[in-house]
Amino acid sequence: MQRTAIYPGTFDPIHNGHIDIITRGARLVDRLVIAVAINEDKGPLFSLDERVAMMREETDRLTGKGVAKIEILPFKNLVTQFASDVGASVIIRGLRGVADFDYEFQMAGMNARLNPAVETIFLMSEVNNQAIASKLIREIARMGGNVDDFTTPAVAARLSQRYSRKS
Repeated sequence: MQRTAIYPGTFDPIHNGHIDIITRGARLVDRLVIAVAINEDKGPLFSLDERVAMMREETDRLTGKGVAKIEILPFKNLVTQFASDVGASVIIRGLRGVADFDYEFQMAGMNARLNPAVETIFLMSEVNNQAIASKLIREIARMGGNVDDFTTPAVAARLSQRYSRKS
């Protein structure tokens, strides 16, 4: 039986914390579906197509023995429904600290009520990634700061290009 998990998020933009969780999550399952949320309510900096493309670029190198097949798919419905749609029995969530845990604990409880067949697994961020958040990376980039320590060179270049156009 193939074990499938989803890792949902807005990924606006993908950063080293996301890559860490994806890398470790891909060792736990046979198939990992990265679910990129459409979520216009958050007013993303990058379009859905751009976020999916960045995710593909950054995960294409994550292959090999003992690593799940990784797929990137957009979604706009409930996470539990999306999990059912792709045949996933696991939702992977990353935790940076106590504040994340409070929110994620509540969300996991609601998801379990909505679909008891889907389990939520929490992975703690590596220590060097615990302060990283897409919102903070966008703010640093918007103010002309260096985001090289927080994301990949390709994503940093996209951020720089995006904010130089907005100036």
